[in-house]
Amino acid sequence: MNHDVPLSAPPRRTGGIVFLGLAVLGSAGALFVLRRPLMMSAPTCMAGRWHGCVDTFNGVVFLTLVTLPLAVLAAWLLARRRRAAGVSSAWPLSLAEVGMVHGTVPFVWMILMPGAGAGLVPGRVSLVPLRDLITMGPLGIVGNLLVFASLGFFAPMRFAALASVPRVLALGAGCSVLVETAQYVLQLDRVSSVDDVLVNAAGAALAALASRRRWRTAPDTPSDRPRPALAPAA
Repeated sequence: MNHDVPLSAPPRRTGGIVFLGLAVLGSAGALFVLRRPLMMSAPTCMAGRWHGCVDTFNGVVFLTLVTLPLAVLAAWLLARRRRAAGVSSAWPLSLAEVGMVHGTVPFVWMILMPGAGAGLVPGRVSLVPLRDLITMGPLGIVGNLLVFASLGFFAPMRFAALASVPRVLALGAGCSVLVETAQYVLQLDRVSSVDDVLVNAAGAALAALASRRRWRTAPDTPSDRPRPALAPAA
């Protein structure tokens, strides 16, 4: 018998377990940090009341964490379906799709929340770069960095055409321009700032750098189509 064969787990499977463990630890840490505001919004959200839940930052964060198990279940169902169809890299593709949606929609929802003077105050625009960074403060800067962070992290893993940091930077900037334009057109009593676009795009690019090792080792052309089976040799 050959005793030189290593008995360790496949590298991809080990990397997936480590990544899932880090995601669980990160979610637990976020839950610990946000435990007080979440407890304030939990009774209102659990009662099914719109006001005080989905129209507040705390309520959206609470709903995001509550629906996290559903997001994991959706990723598992997609991966199971892909495996049944013979698709390679079923779990990374499914996780990337669900992660992009679940990690981006709540932030966009918070950005598009109307202010007190929505519909009454005309749209405001700030086109001078770096002028609004001082007024953002550390919390505002971190929040803007996280708006499209999930999109920048998972998009290169799902779409080979986006497997480039400059392309993810352009994607983040384009999505941010759309959101800022929506704020102005809908008169949500918010300032459409070029600094928001810059920080949002930077957050997407930094997240792409964080996942670069994973999407650089992914298949060059991920697809939902199963690979054709090899014909038996004559």
